Amino acid sequence: MKSIDVFSNEEKFTFEFVELESGNIPFVKFLEKLTKTERLEIQTSIDELVELLNRSIVPPSTISKFLRDGIFEMRVSLTNKISRSFYFYMFGKRIVFTHGIIKKTNKTDSKEIEKAKKYKNIYLKKNLHEN
Repeated sequence: MKSIDVFSNEEKFTFEFVELESGNIPFVKFLEKLTKTERLEIQTSIDELVELLNRSIVPPSTISKFLRDGIFEMRVSLTNKISRSFYFYMFGKRIVFTHGIIKKTNKTDSKEIEKAKKYKNIYLKKNLHEN
């Protein structure tokens, strides 16, 4: 892994979640279905992703994987299953999580990528109107 300018005073990466028009936050709904231990493991992985990016280190594919159309997934191994958290990057060093799922197979369902794209578009429309 390559690190660049670790002690820079530049803006740091942060993360947030997509909020739908209804006020529903799909990523939070996903987390609420998990055990406390599983939620902690996912939060730890989010923190690790942010830390790597803030140190200018490209996250390895074991943490973050580009899927398509600007959508990434963060995989976290849980007991007998894998959580997949979908997200995208925004200007201002923001990581925006759309939703998450639990899968036992390796292949990511196209429907989930399409859902992440839909949530991304909702986020973009809302934030364009606020600015």
